[in-house]
Formats: sequence, C-alpha cells, structure tokens
Amino acid sequence: MSVLALREITKSFPGVLANERVSMTVERGEIVALLGENGAGKSTLMNAVYGLITPDSGEVLVDDQRVRIRGPRQAIDLGIGMVHQHFMLVEPLTVTENIVLGREPAKYGVLDVATARTRVNELSERYGLKVEPDAPIRDLSVGMQQRVEILKALYQGARILILDEPTAVLTPQEVRELFGVIRSLVDGGLSVVLITHKLEEVMLIADRVIVMRGGRVVGETRPADTDMAGLARMMVGREVVFRIEKKPVVCGDTVLKVENLKVRDERRLEAVRDVSFDVCAGEIVAIAGVSGNGQTELVEALTGLRAPESGSIELLDRDITHAKPRQTIRAGLSHVPEDRRRRGLVLEFDLTENVMLGDQREQPFSRYGVLNRPIMSSVAEKRVHDYDVRTPGIRLLAGNLSGGNQQKLILARELGRNPTMIIAAQPTRGLDVGAIEFVHGRILEEREGGKAVLLVSLELEEVLTLADRILVMYEGRIVAEFSAEEADEETIGLYMTGGGARKLESSPAGADSDSSPSANGASPSPEGADA
Repeated sequence: MSVLALREITKSFPGVLANERVSMTVERGEIVALLGENGAGKSTLMNAVYGLITPDSGEVLVDDQRVRIRGPRQAIDLGIGMVHQHFMLVEPLTVTENIVLGREPAKYGVLDVATARTRVNELSERYGLKVEPDAPIRDLSVGMQQRVEILKALYQGARILILDEPTAVLTPQEVRELFGVIRSLVDGGLSVVLITHKLEEVMLIADRVIVMRGGRVVGETRPADTDMAGLARMMVGREVVFRIEKKPVVCGDTVLKVENLKVRDERRLEAVRDVSFDVCAGEIVAIAGVSGNGQTELVEALTGLRAPESGSIELLDRDITHAKPRQTIRAGLSHVPEDRRRRGLVLEFDLTENVMLGDQREQPFSRYGVLNRPIMSSVAEKRVHDYDVRTPGIRLLAGNLSGGNQQKLILARELGRNPTMIIAAQPTRGLDVGAIEFVHGRILEEREGGKAVLLVSLELEEVLTLADRILVMYEGRIVAEFSAEEADEETIGLYMTGGGARKLESSPAGADSDSSPSANGASPSPEGADA
C-alpha cells in the first residue's frame, strides 16, 4: 500500500502548463528523489501535495484514500510535512516555542513551557536530532535551524516528509549529518520526498528517483541501475559536462582591492572584521563560508548597498568605498545578488523592465527621461534568448517565472552589461544541472575574456569547479586562503565551521587566529589543514 499516490495531476498557470497528467507513488519507509530542470514542475507538484495550490484535475491519495487537500493545515492533519528551502522559523523565539507553535500544550490558557520542553526533548532523543530546547533560533547555525524545521514537522505528526533542496546551505559535514538523520527517519517508518538538483546526493541517499521534464514524468529509476550521467541525460535530454576544463589563470592588473574593511550589520554588530583581499583581471576568487558569517554584509559593502564603517574599496584604482549602487554600475561593477526576489528583481515588472534595471537612464535606452521601449525590448529579447530564460514572452511579469528562470534573468542583465568586475553571490542557487553547466560556462567565459570575478557561494563543488583562489570566511574574517590546486572539500569545510581556527589557536606554538598565516590571508599550514 502506498502512503502517497498522485494520479494524473494537471496544473496550469497563465501561459504555462506546469504539471501534465503526473502520476507517482511513495511507499512507506522510502526515500524518493524528485529531479528535473527549472520549470519542470517539481515544486508545483509538491505544493499541490502540501495544499499550497489546488490542481486543476487529478487525484491525491493518502493511504489509498482519496483526499482533497485545501491547505497546509489539512496536509499536516493527514501526516504530510514540508521543510522549505528558506526556513519558516520565528527567529526571536526559542527552539521549543518554534516547534510547538500552532499546537502549543497549554495550562490555564498559557503555554506550558515545561511540558513543551519535555516533548521536544523526547522527540529529539527518539529521532537522533539533538537540539538545545531553550536556544533562540537566531543564535543557531543553519544546520541546527534545519533540524528544528524537521522536528517541527515530526511534532505535528508527519509520516510523509517533503524536503525542498535541504542541503543548499549546508557544509559537507552537515550534509552527512542530515543524511544520517533522513536514513534514521526512514528506518523508523517515515517516507521522504527529496527535491534536489544535486545528482551525487541522489545517488547517495535515494531509494528511487523520479525525473520530470516539461511538467511530465519522463523517467523513473533506482541509483543502483543508473549513474549521474544517466540521470542528467534524463533531466535535460542531452549529455551534460560535469567538470569544466579551465585554462590556466593569467592574472592581469588588479581590478578590485579591499583593505581593512569593517562593516556592521542591522543590529550594529561587526559582521565584517578587518578584511583585505584583491581580485585581478582574468581571475576568479571565491569566498566560501557557512551562511551568516559576514558574506552578505561584505557583498553589500562592495556594491554600495551598505556603508562600511572603515577601510577602503578600490575598483581599477578608483575609490568606491562610499559609492552608491548606480555609481558602482557606472564604474563597471555588476552584481548577482544572493536573494533574487528581494535584491535582484522587481517581481511586479515584466522581463524587459527587469533586464534594463540599472541601465534605464542611459542612452540608447532613454533620452530626456523618456524610455525607448522598442530598443529595450530588442535587447531584452536577445538576452532572454542568450541566457535560456524559459518564458512565453518578455511581457511576462518576473514574479511568474520559476526561481531558476528568475536567476537566469538576473544573469542576463548583469553579464549582459559587459562589466569589468563581476560579484556573483550564489549564482546557481535553485538551478538544475543543465542550467548550472550553462552558468558556469558563462562565468568562465567572462574570466577568459579578462574580467575579474568574485564568487560568493555556499556550494563547495561550485567553488572548487570555478575558483582560481579560495578565501574561507568565518565569523567575519578571512581565516584561510587556498589555491585551486591545494583545495579540497574536507579542509575547506573544516575552516568554514571554525575547526581550522581552533586548531591553530591550540597549536603547541601557541599561535592565535590573528597571528596565524591563515588569518592574514596566506595559505594555512599543513598542520592546520589536517585539523
């Protein structure tokens, strides 16, 4: 008996057939991976299961009983839980308060904190998801916050757990821990649907793989019966190159120079602490780090979105320390922001208007304050085509694109400007394997064309694929620097979580992180790297 079955699910939006007669099943105690390109219909399908949208036709069955799921509350009551890529937690509240939120044990109309804490501890012990019940969410690492999300779903009685890109913000060590948790949940009888674009993870964790393309199921297999190349071929309908060959780096003049930069966050806490580095023409420098270690504030300072407290930023010997975003664009800097919906696009604007953002005041796109719409549309058509943005037309509102196509639209605008310096923060977040291959190829083209690139990424595979030099950021500082040849996931992951810094601080020589080579931007010693 299937715990979940979908039969002939169809869902359309204006101009888009998102799901076309999709059928699939999930068995008890099984991990099913759902793969597909951007816009393939994976999220739409799972949103229908969780009650966030209503399909136009088809059936959803839970325990072989037909159900109509009209909202998340009904899905939860049926034993379906969903952990979104962007966590839905209330940061000022504690772990316990977040987990029981909506189903709080109460005494005399007031939250029974002791009972709630006891239930959280019991749940934590049962599933091997150790958390600190009284810790505020804002003080937890991303990996711990994800544990809280999973515990919240389990507390609500989930028997079917949908995980949307669960490893997108985790270090390799945290990914291994998560996979251990998932396997223990499944061994306990839960069923898991895993939405991911990371093929190597599918091969490691999935029991069965369902592949979607163009809103339809195009294949089903098991990891034992295929390989990553086979899965990629099913996803995109062609052969995919996984490892891009790079030409040896040829550094030109220094394009970006950052010295002793200090930046504060919204709470006036020091987020970037005395950071110095440079990027030369024809080079990709990557900043690796766990989310929340100052990368966002650093990028905002470099692009004019946040005023530094001290230090200097130079672009081609021009001081842009206190330049506004419009001035940085004119100076030759393009920015792919990490949050495409908040910083990258105006969702209520159409594709043409979004492609022109930042250039709308420049000729030939406007004259005497009047926009030249025919020229804007012509440029937008070309860039949308060149960057493979899947859309019924350039008059479509950006908010109606899939997340991956929104990201490609931003790349079309930022790289299409022919900049001197590119700052790309999470440039492939939410993209499928085919689109990632395309974006990586474009970034390498920019490098080989003599552009300077600063890549900020949580994806270590991406960092190792593209970077010529890798800087590791931890608690607002650059704690290590590696050349591409000497870098590996384990060592970088260690420094990302502060492990390398702790080893250096406790070394026999008594060196601390401020005096160690890695803290000053030099490559860490072999002893520190082996910590």
